[in-house]
Amino acid sequence: MFSLTVQPQVTVTLSHLINVLHSMKSSVGSSSVTCAQRKHKEHAPDSDRHCTEPMWTLRELGLSDLGAQQLDELVSRVLPRLSPEEVPLALGGQTAWKTSHLSTPSFFYNKHGFSSGAAAPVFSRQHPSPLQAVGIELQHWPVWVQSRGFKTLRKGRRMQLAADRPLESEGFTPSFMKGFLTRDRGIEVESLDGLLKKKNVPEGQQDAFKRGFAEGFLKAQALTQRTQDSLRRTRLILLVLLLVGLYGISKTPFISGLDSAVDPVQMKNVTFEHVKGVEEAKNELQEVVEFLKNPQKFTVLGGKLPKGVLLVGPPGTGKTLLARAVAGEADVPFYYASGSEFDEMFVGVGASRIRNLFREAKANAPCVIFIDELDSVGGKRIESPMHPYSRQTINQLLAEMDGFKPNEGVIIIGATNFPEALDNALIRPGRFDMQVTVPKPDVKGRTEILNWYLKKIKVDPAIEAKIIARGTVGFSGADLENLVNQAALKAAVDGKDMVTMKELEFAKDKILMGPERRSAEIDNKNKRITAYHESGHAIVAYYTKDAMPINKATIMPRGPSLGHVSMLPDDDRWSETRSQLLAQMDVSMGGRVAEEIIFGHENITTGASSDFDSATKIAKMMVTRYGMCEKLGVMTYTDITAQSPETQAAVEHEIRVLLKESYERAKALLKSHTKEHKNLADALLMYETLDAKEIQLVLEGKTLETR
Repeated sequence: MFSLTVQPQVTVTLSHLINVLHSMKSSVGSSSVTCAQRKHKEHAPDSDRHCTEPMWTLRELGLSDLGAQQLDELVSRVLPRLSPEEVPLALGGQTAWKTSHLSTPSFFYNKHGFSSGAAAPVFSRQHPSPLQAVGIELQHWPVWVQSRGFKTLRKGRRMQLAADRPLESEGFTPSFMKGFLTRDRGIEVESLDGLLKKKNVPEGQQDAFKRGFAEGFLKAQALTQRTQDSLRRTRLILLVLLLVGLYGISKTPFISGLDSAVDPVQMKNVTFEHVKGVEEAKNELQEVVEFLKNPQKFTVLGGKLPKGVLLVGPPGTGKTLLARAVAGEADVPFYYASGSEFDEMFVGVGASRIRNLFREAKANAPCVIFIDELDSVGGKRIESPMHPYSRQTINQLLAEMDGFKPNEGVIIIGATNFPEALDNALIRPGRFDMQVTVPKPDVKGRTEILNWYLKKIKVDPAIEAKIIARGTVGFSGADLENLVNQAALKAAVDGKDMVTMKELEFAKDKILMGPERRSAEIDNKNKRITAYHESGHAIVAYYTKDAMPINKATIMPRGPSLGHVSMLPDDDRWSETRSQLLAQMDVSMGGRVAEEIIFGHENITTGASSDFDSATKIAKMMVTRYGMCEKLGVMTYTDITAQSPETQAAVEHEIRVLLKESYERAKALLKSHTKEHKNLADALLMYETLDAKEIQLVLEGKTLETR
């Protein structure tokens, strides 16, 4: 609250002074109306309830020395006089005050019953307060009032002129909104000149101080701008990523339920002419082509079109190519799918893709659906607590292939190299009616495949594909294609215009035994041991009756081996005789026997380990599987560990007997051809590699042409 100081030693509040002035005027008798009101208040029984302001005298306030003129001057200064027209009017000698039970917008209004700025105030008291009485009688307006909201805590007191205070709005503004709106009206910013004076900066350094202050301000502003730009870019990137993520999620099968439509492929460029080496499989599938081309030919007799064809065979034998050829021959749409495409982390996605695939196929019937790696989706159904929904995909496939709704004109071709893993319900008649085996090609098939791929590159007309085919036993169509490609690359590296037999042999050895290790530095002693070792194999193979013909001998390191002797059968062997098996064992023993004869028993090497492995395997199969042992008879022993100790000992004894006899036969043969053995070893040391014709010339005692 503001205070008024009249004398240096006396300090009183304004409200007390107003009460004194009121009492003083009442005692002098300045207004009869006021006196009557005062008497009425003094005699009223509840006067204490309506007038609670303390009464003070001039003596108590230290103003007893003031005269009437001085007092009038003091009152004029404290309470300015208003014009007569501004004085509120009375009604019939009575005040216009009425009782109001409403909360007022200010503390002053609530306490004294009138507003400082209202033209016709409404009071909340039955009798006027002392301040109101003084204001009416002395005709003073305005007055000093408190500026404080009504419904707030009283934390401090501020006094201001009512005339200078802005009018309060009729509505009530919450305190937290007032704080929010006035939060920037806080600390007053100090000027730069004031800061210079406060810090006592010398005049000579003030310009430098201002310059540095300006530069720092600009740098801070630039840093703030860069930070804001970075935040904007980060928000933009996050927003874009969020939108892209939401779009991607909306397109996933988990959200949409189905994949987009599957587009068929037209296989007009692939026919059965492109498939070589699997004539039996082509003949089987030719019937399916006839079904697709002319279904009435078979249905007129009451027959039904086959539902599915299962292609079974090793990898690389042409199963996918056969399926494409079927679609190309029949000139129908071809739908391709891999078994792994139906395996997803979301439940039900695989089944939905199966439905989508068959729905598209039915709409474009007749057509061919090819499912590669069928064992991925059609494996045996098992109860798994870890994957309780893993059977949904195969169940949907079973229902689509042979369910309640027929699939007329839709042929399903499945391919797998692991048919044992397929579910029994999938491979039964009515789903996969036909099962076609696609084996590895024989000599005739390999020759056809090699000729097919050799037509696509520049080759020497003198190339004999059959020779390469004889040396590639067990090669699939994909392996033969790789062989021709490797030969073409070798010819390009050597700068030749065409591919010759040399490049084809090089590619074959590279595939079988690995690349040449020309960088390997082998001393003469090891080279000589290797030459005699490989010559021992070649001598035994050449002079043994039922051994396979020799194709090539070399001491060039390839892969893990330091040398190699390759042999080619005249034709594919579908079965082997006992003499042929024994001959293979003798050839395997030839390397170790040669080392022992030439270098002695103390200088034999570890180079015969792989030879012993092959010989032992043949002897074991002869005793336990082929029934070629007289002592044990025609009986198979699939699991030797399950046999009695006596039987195990007998089996082991017979295997040792076969190996020992083979070793002795090879030793006797090499001792009888010592000269040929030495000549062949010397030729290998000189030329490193010898083919079948050169080996024959050396063994016949003829000299080789200089290369």
